[in-house]
Amino acid sequence: MNLGRFLAGLGGQPDDEVKMPDAVREEAADALDARPTDRSRVPPGQWVTRGWPVLTYGYAPNFDPARWDLRILGLVENPLTWDYETFMGLPTKKVLCDIHCVTTWSLLDNVFEGVPAAYVAEQARIKPEATHVIAHAEQGYTANLPLADFLRDDVLLAYKHNGDNLSVDHGWPLRLMVPHLYFWKSAKWLRGLEFVNADAPGFWEQRGYHMRGDPWTEERYG
Repeated sequence: MNLGRFLAGLGGQPDDEVKMPDAVREEAADALDARPTDRSRVPPGQWVTRGWPVLTYGYAPNFDPARWDLRILGLVENPLTWDYETFMGLPTKKVLCDIHCVTTWSLLDNVFEGVPAAYVAEQARIKPEATHVIAHAEQGYTANLPLADFLRDDVLLAYKHNGDNLSVDHGWPLRLMVPHLYFWKSAKWLRGLEFVNADAPGFWEQRGYHMRGDPWTEERYG
């Protein structure tokens, strides 16, 4: 499938005006606890939050389960399109993890539930030449990941957090969940995964964020 048509089908490209970390940090201020706990679990430059701040570029899309699907395409032997009912019947897994936002908050002891990324890759039968994954979300948002990061045991296509469905503001009905990287890589409102043979910057990477985003080495900006 042509990538341009794929993106167009997800609702077009975001506007040029971008809300960068200095601006969104103010929105999270009320949820931040300035006293860090257990520093061995908190990357450099991060503080622990008691709540989960809502940081979103754009707007939360409407969800129609009758029209929603998830597409797996690119360098795969078995391209897939799952409708909502089929996707919700796939094997699931729970992951206990901490998450870390580039805007400097960390939220500890989360339980996410969803379909393991490795299961998706297995079903699609990734070709040997694939090296990276591009996550495609609503409103034309993209995020890039090395294939090795995507295939980790703790990476999910998640729809539950701490036993409840994700809220719309946090990505319902589906978000990528990559806890070992800064959380902008965990794209909300996921609609597709494209396996490719070269890295390509996603939405925030095109605007100065790091191509990988390891919080432990403070890979915040490129």
